Amino acid sequence: MITDERIAAYIDSLDKELPEFLRQLEKKALSEYVPIIKKPVQSLLRFLIANKKPDSILEVGTAVGFSSIFMSQYIKEEAHITTIEKMEERIRQAKENRKTAGKENQITILEGDAADILKSLKQQEKMYDMIFMDAAKGQYLNFLPDIFDLLRPGGLLISDNVLQDGDIVESRYAVTRRNRTIHFRMREYLYALTHSDSFETVVLPIGDGVTLSTKLVK
Repeated sequence: MITDERIAAYIDSLDKELPEFLRQLEKKALSEYVPIIKKPVQSLLRFLIANKKPDSILEVGTAVGFSSIFMSQYIKEEAHITTIEKMEERIRQAKENRKTAGKENQITILEGDAADILKSLKQQEKMYDMIFMDAAKGQYLNFLPDIFDLLRPGGLLISDNVLQDGDIVESRYAVTRRNRTIHFRMREYLYALTHSDSFETVVLPIGDGVTLSTKLVK
Protein backbone atom coordinates (compact mmCIF):
# COMPACT_ATOMS: atom_id res chain seq x y z
CA MET A 1 0.00 0.00 0.00
CA ILE A 2 2.89 2.40 0.65
CA THR A 3 5.77 0.80 -1.24
CA ASP A 4 5.80 0.45 -5.03
CA GLU A 5 3.54 -2.47 -6.01
CA ARG A 6 6.19 -4.10 -8.22
CA ILE A 7 8.78 -3.95 -5.44
CA ALA A 8 6.27 -5.30 -2.92
CA ALA A 9 5.35 -8.17 -5.25
CA TYR A 10 9.04 -8.98 -5.76
CA ILE A 11 9.74 -8.99 -2.03
CA ASP A 12 6.71 -11.22 -1.45
CA SER A 13 8.03 -13.64 -4.08
CA LEU A 14 11.19 -14.11 -1.99
CA ASP A 15 9.25 -15.14 1.10
CA LYS A 16 9.15 -18.70 2.36
CA GLU A 17 6.18 -20.85 1.38
CA LEU A 18 3.56 -21.34 4.04
CA PRO A 19 2.84 -24.85 5.28
CA GLU A 20 -0.04 -26.30 3.26
CA PHE A 21 -2.63 -25.95 6.03
CA LEU A 22 -1.80 -22.28 6.57
CA ARG A 23 -1.74 -21.65 2.83
CA GLN A 24 -5.26 -23.03 2.51
CA LEU A 25 -6.41 -21.14 5.61
CA GLU A 26 -5.02 -17.90 4.21
CA LYS A 27 -6.74 -18.51 0.87
CA LYS A 28 -10.09 -19.22 2.55
CA ALA A 29 -9.85 -16.21 4.86
CA LEU A 30 -9.06 -13.86 2.00
CA SER A 31 -11.92 -15.23 -0.11
CA GLU A 32 -14.31 -14.59 2.80
CA TYR A 33 -12.89 -11.10 3.51
CA VAL A 34 -11.64 -12.09 6.95
CA PRO A 35 -8.82 -9.70 7.91
CA ILE A 36 -5.57 -11.59 8.39
CA ILE A 37 -1.94 -10.51 8.49
CA LYS A 38 -0.41 -9.64 5.14
CA LYS A 39 2.71 -11.24 3.66
CA PRO A 40 5.16 -8.53 4.81
CA VAL A 41 3.79 -8.76 8.36
CA GLN A 42 4.13 -12.54 8.26
CA SER A 43 7.82 -12.14 7.37
CA LEU A 44 8.30 -9.54 10.10
CA LEU A 45 6.69 -11.72 12.77
CA ARG A 46 8.77 -14.71 11.76
CA PHE A 47 11.95 -12.63 11.98
CA LEU A 48 11.03 -11.07 15.33
CA ILE A 49 10.14 -14.41 16.91
CA ALA A 50 13.44 -15.89 15.72
CA ASN A 51 15.27 -12.87 17.12
CA LYS A 52 13.43 -12.42 20.45
CA LYS A 53 12.67 -16.12 21.15
CA PRO A 54 9.64 -15.24 23.32
CA ASP A 55 8.37 -17.72 25.90
CA SER A 56 4.96 -16.07 26.03
CA ILE A 57 2.98 -14.16 23.38
CA LEU A 58 -0.33 -12.36 23.84
CA GLU A 59 -2.40 -11.62 20.74
CA VAL A 60 -5.32 -9.18 20.87
CA GLY A 61 -7.64 -10.17 18.02
CA THR A 62 -7.71 -13.84 17.01
CA ALA A 63 -10.09 -13.70 14.02
CA VAL A 64 -10.00 -17.25 12.59
CA GLY A 65 -6.68 -18.08 14.22
CA PHE A 66 -4.38 -17.58 11.23
CA SER A 67 -1.79 -15.36 12.92
CA SER A 68 -1.62 -17.34 16.17
CA ILE A 69 -1.17 -20.59 14.23
CA PHE A 70 1.38 -18.86 12.01
CA MET A 71 3.40 -17.63 15.00
CA SER A 72 3.19 -21.04 16.66
CA GLN A 73 5.22 -22.49 13.78
CA TYR A 74 8.26 -20.52 14.95
CA ILE A 75 8.13 -20.36 18.74
CA LYS A 76 10.00 -22.76 20.99
CA GLU A 77 8.25 -26.01 21.84
CA GLU A 78 7.74 -24.93 25.44
CA ALA A 79 6.53 -21.41 24.52
CA HIS A 80 2.86 -20.45 24.56
CA ILE A 81 0.48 -18.09 22.74
CA THR A 82 -2.64 -16.60 24.35
CA THR A 83 -5.10 -14.95 21.98
CA ILE A 84 -8.31 -12.97 22.56
CA GLU A 85 -11.48 -12.93 20.44
CA LYS A 86 -15.07 -11.86 21.13
CA MET A 87 -16.97 -12.83 17.95
CA GLU A 88 -18.61 -16.21 18.47
CA GLU A 89 -18.37 -17.44 14.88
CA ARG A 90 -14.71 -16.53 14.64
CA ILE A 91 -14.03 -18.23 17.97
CA ARG A 92 -15.64 -21.38 16.62
CA GLN A 93 -13.55 -21.26 13.45
CA ALA A 94 -10.37 -20.42 15.37
CA LYS A 95 -10.85 -23.42 17.65
CA GLU A 96 -11.47 -25.68 14.69
CA ASN A 97 -8.39 -24.37 12.89
CA ARG A 98 -6.27 -24.69 16.03
CA LYS A 99 -7.32 -28.34 16.38
CA THR A 100 -6.67 -29.11 12.72
CA ALA A 101 -3.23 -27.54 13.03
CA GLY A 102 -2.48 -29.64 16.12
CA LYS A 103 -1.77 -26.54 18.21
CA GLU A 104 -4.23 -26.97 21.11
CA ASN A 105 -1.38 -27.29 23.62
CA GLN A 106 0.44 -24.18 22.40
CA ILE A 107 -2.46 -21.79 21.78
CA THR A 108 -5.06 -20.69 24.35
CA ILE A 109 -8.11 -18.80 23.06
CA LEU A 110 -9.72 -16.45 25.57
CA GLU A 111 -13.34 -15.63 24.71
CA GLY A 112 -14.79 -12.21 25.38
CA ASP A 113 -14.22 -8.48 25.11
CA ALA A 114 -10.52 -7.63 25.08
CA ALA A 115 -11.03 -4.66 27.42
CA ASP A 116 -12.36 -6.99 30.13
CA ILE A 117 -9.91 -9.81 29.48
CA LEU A 118 -6.86 -7.56 29.54
CA LYS A 119 -7.89 -6.24 32.95
CA SER A 120 -8.47 -9.80 34.17
CA LEU A 121 -5.02 -10.87 32.97
CA LYS A 122 -3.51 -7.89 34.75
CA GLN A 123 -5.27 -8.87 37.98
CA GLN A 124 -3.76 -12.34 37.58
CA GLU A 125 -0.35 -10.63 37.27
CA LYS A 126 0.28 -12.20 33.87
CA MET A 127 3.28 -10.95 31.92
CA TYR A 128 4.22 -11.48 28.28
CA ASP A 129 7.45 -11.24 26.31
CA MET A 130 5.66 -10.17 23.13
CA ILE A 131 2.21 -8.68 22.46
CA PHE A 132 0.63 -8.55 19.00
CA MET A 133 -2.13 -5.94 18.70
CA ASP A 134 -4.48 -6.72 15.81
CA ALA A 135 -7.98 -5.95 17.10
CA ALA A 136 -10.48 -3.12 16.59
CA LYS A 137 -8.33 -0.21 15.49
CA GLY A 138 -10.35 2.39 17.38
CA GLN A 139 -9.61 0.57 20.64
CA TYR A 140 -5.81 0.46 20.47
CA LEU A 141 -5.39 3.58 22.59
CA ASN A 142 -7.91 2.35 25.16
CA PHE A 143 -6.07 -0.97 25.46
CA LEU A 144 -2.62 0.61 25.79
CA PRO A 145 -2.45 1.13 29.59
CA ASP A 146 -3.30 -2.52 30.28
CA ILE A 147 -1.07 -3.70 27.45
CA PHE A 148 1.81 -1.75 28.98
CA ASP A 149 1.32 -3.44 32.36
CA LEU A 150 1.12 -6.89 30.76
CA LEU A 151 4.36 -6.48 28.79
CA ARG A 152 7.62 -7.42 30.47
CA PRO A 153 10.36 -4.77 30.64
CA GLY A 154 12.34 -5.21 27.44
CA GLY A 155 9.31 -6.88 25.83
CA LEU A 156 8.03 -6.06 22.36
CA LEU A 157 4.63 -4.63 21.39
CA ILE A 158 3.73 -5.09 17.71
CA SER A 159 0.72 -3.12 16.44
CA ASP A 160 -0.72 -3.89 13.00
CA ASN A 161 -2.74 -1.74 10.56
CA VAL A 162 -1.63 1.55 12.11
CA LEU A 163 -1.36 3.49 8.83
CA GLN A 164 -4.83 2.47 7.68
CA ASP A 165 -3.99 1.82 4.03
CA GLY A 166 -2.32 5.24 3.86
CA ASP A 167 -5.39 7.17 5.10
CA ILE A 168 -3.59 8.14 8.31
CA VAL A 169 -1.85 11.04 6.50
CA GLU A 170 -5.13 12.48 5.23
CA SER A 171 -7.14 15.24 6.85
CA ARG A 172 -9.97 13.77 8.93
CA TYR A 173 -12.36 15.48 6.51
CA ALA A 174 -10.82 13.60 3.58
CA VAL A 175 -11.61 10.31 5.30
CA THR A 176 -15.09 8.80 4.95
CA ARG A 177 -17.36 9.86 7.80
CA ARG A 178 -17.67 6.33 9.23
CA ASN A 179 -13.86 6.08 9.53
CA ARG A 180 -13.18 9.48 11.10
CA THR A 181 -13.29 8.33 14.72
CA ILE A 182 -10.89 5.44 14.00
CA HIS A 183 -8.64 7.81 12.03
CA PHE A 184 -8.51 10.27 14.98
CA ARG A 185 -7.91 7.55 17.58
CA MET A 186 -5.17 5.89 15.56
CA ARG A 187 -3.36 9.19 15.21
CA GLU A 188 -3.58 9.58 18.97
CA TYR A 189 -2.27 6.05 19.45
CA LEU A 190 0.71 6.65 17.18
CA TYR A 191 1.50 9.92 18.96
CA ALA A 192 1.25 8.23 22.37
CA LEU A 193 3.64 5.45 21.33
CA THR A 194 6.20 7.64 19.62
CA HIS A 195 6.25 10.25 22.40
CA SER A 196 6.16 7.89 25.36
CA ASP A 197 9.05 7.82 27.84
CA SER A 198 8.24 4.16 28.48
CA PHE A 199 8.49 2.86 24.89
CA GLU A 200 11.00 3.12 22.10
CA THR A 201 8.92 2.92 18.91
CA VAL A 202 9.54 2.66 15.19
CA VAL A 203 6.80 2.96 12.55
CA LEU A 204 7.25 0.68 9.54
CA PRO A 205 5.40 1.35 6.24
CA ILE A 206 4.76 -2.31 5.45
CA GLY A 207 1.41 -4.02 4.95
CA ASP A 208 -1.07 -1.49 6.32
CA GLY A 209 1.57 -0.10 8.65
CA VAL A 210 3.20 -1.67 11.71
CA THR A 211 4.73 -0.24 14.86
CA LEU A 212 7.38 -1.99 16.94
CA SER A 213 7.56 -0.71 20.50
CA THR A 214 10.09 -1.93 23.05
CA LYS A 215 9.15 -1.42 26.70
CA LEU A 216 12.08 0.38 28.22
CA VAL A 217 13.78 -0.97 31.32
CA LYS A 218 13.90 1.80 33.92
